[in-house]
Amino acid sequence: MSVAATAAVLALLLPGCGADGQPGGSGPAASASLDPEADLRKQRLTVSNWDGYMPKDLPARFESAVGAPMTVAKHGTNEEIVAKLTASADSGIDVAFVSGQYAQALAAQGLLEPIHHDLVPHLRNLDPLAARLAHDKGNVYSVPYTWGTTGLCYRKDLLGYTPDSWNDLLKPRAAVKGRATMLKTERWLFLPAQKALGYSVNTTDEQQLARVKELLLTAKDDLLAYDDTTFGDRLGSGEAVLAEAWDGWCPTDDKRIGFVVPKEGSDLWTDTMVILKSSKNKEAAHAFIDYVLDAKVHSWVASNIFYKVPNTAAMAELDPALLKSYPALAMAPEQLLKGESVVDLGDAATAYTRIVTEVTAG
Repeated sequence: MSVAATAAVLALLLPGCGADGQPGGSGPAASASLDPEADLRKQRLTVSNWDGYMPKDLPARFESAVGAPMTVAKHGTNEEIVAKLTASADSGIDVAFVSGQYAQALAAQGLLEPIHHDLVPHLRNLDPLAARLAHDKGNVYSVPYTWGTTGLCYRKDLLGYTPDSWNDLLKPRAAVKGRATMLKTERWLFLPAQKALGYSVNTTDEQQLARVKELLLTAKDDLLAYDDTTFGDRLGSGEAVLAEAWDGWCPTDDKRIGFVVPKEGSDLWTDTMVILKSSKNKEAAHAFIDYVLDAKVHSWVASNIFYKVPNTAAMAELDPALLKSYPALAMAPEQLLKGESVVDLGDAATAYTRIVTEVTAG
C-alpha cells in the first residue's frame, strides 16, 4: 500500500476515539477473558518489528524463559505494517511495534486488544510519565518501547556557531547552504517549519498548512538532501554540517558532532508495542511485553540503538560512559515531555501526504 493510501486508511480510524481523542476505555483492562495460568508452551508467538530494533537472540531467550516459541517478522515502515494489519481480519501477527500515532489509530478502529495490566507486572518499571502520553493516556492499548525528540545535529568544528533555532535549517547562513539535510518522513519533514512558525506539530488548520508548505518550498533550494538514514555519515565526512535528526541517531560519540533541541521547541515521539485483537496467543503476547520490560532486556535498546526507553529500571542499567558519548540519553523524562506528542491526524493525514509529495517532488 502506498503512503497516501495508508494515510487514507488511517484517516478512517480516528472517529472511533473518545471525546478526549483517546481510544475507548479509561483504564487498564481486567484479565477476566484471559487465563493467567495458560500453558504458554502451547502458544506460538509472531512479533513484527523494525529490523535491528531488538536483540537478535531475543526469541531464543524468550522461549527459554517463558516457554512460548517466537517468530519475528520484519517491517520497514509504519505504513507497511499498518497495511498488513488492516488488510484482513487476521494478519497472523500477535504483537506489533508501531509508533504512537499509529497505535492510536489502530485502537480506534478496534483492532487492538486492551493491555491487561495485571498480566504485565514489569509495567512497574515504567516512568509514571509514560502513562501520560497523548496518543494513549494510561497505556490502555499500547506499551511504550522507546521515546525521544527531534533536533539539530551539527558539526561543531565546521559550522562555526552553535545552532539554536529551526531557522538555522530553514533560513540558513551562507556557509550552511547546500550542506544541510532534513528528514523525509512526512510528520518530521513538517516539524521544523511548524515549530519555526509557532504551530502545533498536529495542526490541521488549512491556512497554517499552506504557510508550512510555502516555508518548506523556500527552504528546499538550500538543502543538500532529504535524508532519514545517512545524515550521520554525511556529517562525519563533512559533506553536511547541519541535519535535522532524531536524537538517538545523531552520532554524538563523534566528539566533532553535537545535538541541540531548538528554542522554538520540538516533538515527543514514541514507539510502542501493541497486541492485536485477532491474536490467538494473547497470554503469550502479554508475557512477551512483560519480558521486554525487564530492566536488563529493555536496557539493550538504549545501549545499542541509543534511544531512550521510558523504563526507569532499564535506564539505571546504562554505563555512565555511554551517557557521556550520547548526552541525549541523559535527557530527563520531565524535559522530554516538554515536547509536543505526535498524534494521529484523522482526515488531515491526506493533506500532509499531498504537501510532502509536492515539496519533495523533483
